[in-house]
Amino acid sequence: MRQRLNHSKIKFHIGDIRDRGSVDDAMTGVDYVFHAAALKQVPSCEFFPMQATLTNVIGSQNVINSAISHRVSKVVSLSTDKAVYPVNALGITKALMEKIVQSVSRRISDGQTLLTLVRYGNVLFSRGSVIPLFMKQIREKKPLTVTEPTMTRFLLPLPKAIQLVGFALEQGQQGDIFVRKASSCMVGDIAKALKNIFHSKSEIKIIGMRHGEKMHETLVSKDELVRSEDMGDYLRVKMDGRDLNYEKYLSEGEQKLGQLQDYNSQNATRLTIEEIEELLTTQSEIISALNSKEL
Repeated sequence: MRQRLNHSKIKFHIGDIRDRGSVDDAMTGVDYVFHAAALKQVPSCEFFPMQATLTNVIGSQNVINSAISHRVSKVVSLSTDKAVYPVNALGITKALMEKIVQSVSRRISDGQTLLTLVRYGNVLFSRGSVIPLFMKQIREKKPLTVTEPTMTRFLLPLPKAIQLVGFALEQGQQGDIFVRKASSCMVGDIAKALKNIFHSKSEIKIIGMRHGEKMHETLVSKDELVRSEDMGDYLRVKMDGRDLNYEKYLSEGEQKLGQLQDYNSQNATRLTIEEIEELLTTQSEIISALNSKEL
């Protein structure tokens, strides 16, 4: 990145968020922090949960504490839909990261560092995205390995993910979680769409679900929807600001769930194969591959 970007306004620090000292070194003179560091590959975190804990939980706490100590103005921490109803080590550690941010938000003084979170599903062409894998398999004329074709996931192009972070930076209040409304699709349909785009004759091979995977992901639980605010393209999930004095809530309920349903990839707007093709063919990686005729 240093060689590719080559910009005088960008500084690079070698360090590890597990090491508070290296975080402190990088934090000096900083106004805004975007905390994106994480171990995020589901099977890897399943086999090495303590490593996920050290980075995603302890490391995140180092970033938050360091930012407050250095009087940083705002911190936006990146989370994932896997933090809602977590069943795998990645989701559990990201859920804990969210809890840490909001725990600090409850006790921080007015005028101190503003802490917010964003939560989203699969970002197209991010590290771990299945799309580059499918493209590689098409290029090599190998079968497309699909875990479970009816598994659903949210899809979010990178520019929209970045816009979400920017929105949280501008609009965030202490402890907020921001979610961008997104469409979902079936994993098997992604493979079919890519086959159509590249006129591939590769077969689709179903290999079964991997360690820690869920059939469907949830962006916002129904409990969170009760305290959420619809902001057009975004949902603001306000922090549960109650304290530990639960006695005052014994006689009157705090939440009214009613007929609310979780906002998940099963009940969200589902993209057809044609709509997935339309979305993918706007992505620079797909355009480049088509223009170069490498696939």
